[in-house]
Amino acid sequence: MMLSIIIPCYNESKTIISLIEAVKESPVKNREVIIVDDGSKDGTRDILSDLNDPEVRVIFHAQNQGKGAALRTGFNEAKGDICIVQDADLEYDPQEFQVVIQPILDGKADVVFGSRFQGGRPHRVVYFWHRIGNGLLTLMSNFFTDLNLSDMETCYKAFRREVIQSINIKENRFGFEPEVTAKISKMNIRIYEVGISYYGRTYDEGKKIGWKDGIRAIYCILKYNLWAED
Repeated sequence: MMLSIIIPCYNESKTIISLIEAVKESPVKNREVIIVDDGSKDGTRDILSDLNDPEVRVIFHAQNQGKGAALRTGFNEAKGDICIVQDADLEYDPQEFQVVIQPILDGKADVVFGSRFQGGRPHRVVYFWHRIGNGLLTLMSNFFTDLNLSDMETCYKAFRREVIQSINIKENRFGFEPEVTAKISKMNIRIYEVGISYYGRTYDEGKKIGWKDGIRAIYCILKYNLWAED
């Protein structure tokens, strides 16, 4: 099976080359790497434009649209049997691709969530209120989806390609997470969760998600579980 690694990227000039190197050092060798630069303004576009790597395909958005929009573009371009999301900020370790996709490779799962809150892997200690907010959003999502996830907001989500390409992703920003969770919960598919490590960064180090995204996530949980038809 081939793995499509979808990397949404916005203003990550400090980490993008290190991230590409980390992805290429991952244990999964049958792969394609798709980077979607979402209108970066910090020099990331120049770095990616100068990149000469046959294994990496770069797609440029003319304007910043958000993580969900970048993922929508990447998923549409994917050719692999499995798609996995990889943020460009080094908070998640590409060495764990195999861990996340293994239930799919074993024929047990169609979608796998990589949980930062399960298992004994390293977890950087950062923001208390982020953890509380994440837990509340996951709890609220679970209430409507009837899933028992521990980390709905995780970046590491792996999908059989036909599953993710069948979903009409509408959210352009971080609302992608509750939207896709709501939509897969309504499909007759097998969902698994595995423990992963997490190397979170601070706002000084470039973290982007904020309280407004949390408010939007609540709206998206309600919208895609109760109101939206697709």
